[in-house]
Amino acid sequence: MTDQVNNALPDPTQTLIREIARALVDDPDAVEVQALVRDESTVLRLHVSDADIGKVIGKQGRTAHSLRTILSAVSMKYHHRYTLDIVESGEPPARPSLPQE
Repeated sequence: MTDQVNNALPDPTQTLIREIARALVDDPDAVEVQALVRDESTVLRLHVSDADIGKVIGKQGRTAHSLRTILSAVSMKYHHRYTLDIVESGEPPARPSLPQE
């Protein structure tokens, strides 16, 4: 299975998720949606600023669940599976250093 990043014009689903996310956040210019096209599915990776990650996820994940429900409906229409990954931008969490001997 190979992943290919879609650098061509965004498909309507990618644009839909980007515009919904831009309406939810305080920093709409930081919203970016990257499409990873696989054999029979597409993974949409949603990047927002660190301050806005909670707005996209929502209380108890309700907003994220709603975005995924919309993608489920789109998947049925286009007969192509879409999934959503919400990606925190920034550095990965630091690992504690091990004591050296």
